[in-house]
Amino acid sequence: MRRQSKVPTLDEILEALERASEFDELQSISEIVRDFFSIDHINYHWVSSSSSPYVCGTHSKAWIARYHEKEYLRVDPVIQGCFQRFHPVDWKRLDWSGKAARALQADAIAHGVGTQGYSVPIRGPNGQFALFTLNHTCSDEEWADFMRRNRCNFLLIAHYFNQKALEFEPERAPELAQSLSPREIDAMTLLAMGYSRAQVAETLSISEHTLRVYIESARYKLGAVNTTNAVARALSRGLIVI
Repeated sequence: MRRQSKVPTLDEILEALERASEFDELQSISEIVRDFFSIDHINYHWVSSSSSPYVCGTHSKAWIARYHEKEYLRVDPVIQGCFQRFHPVDWKRLDWSGKAARALQADAIAHGVGTQGYSVPIRGPNGQFALFTLNHTCSDEEWADFMRRNRCNFLLIAHYFNQKALEFEPERAPELAQSLSPREIDAMTLLAMGYSRAQVAETLSISEHTLRVYIESARYKLGAVNTTNAVARALSRGLIVI
């Protein structure tokens, strides 16, 4: 992975991000970042359950449309894996064994998404959640060496992108969640600790049907797209502690 000629330095890229005043500039800078590191794709994805996702990057429009059309957000191991973690995620460490995940992976590769990926989860104010992802096709050895050399730079760039997104789209910032009931807190806490739904229901001495009511109520209050997202949001907002 050799850096292409006639591209800005990293400091110049960060300065351009600081100066950016509109979304189109972020889109252009994402292409510059891709070229600077000589990789296939860069993508910033602000995940939202209440409105359309806020996305910029170098994935094709066809793939972005396909991703939303198939509702891959609900089965994407990258999204789910980042919801459960606060540190960057290498795609190869995620579970792609499920039928839905394998179908997504095959579809992504067919649309030009590389076989290697690295996503930085970003948590902002009031439960904001975003991903900054880089993507390439190369061997595992090449990818591991590339990430060792560039990981810190990607963390820095990721947070610059997110700060600008928050500046450009302040009306999209999530509202403060309603408070959770004691039973909802109990359910979310046990799920965060890794309990299955059956184990949570047994521990709380309630039926799984009643548990489902608590979980769905908490998910709605948190503005979460699924249970995993609800747990992540509850943790990030300090509503539950494990």
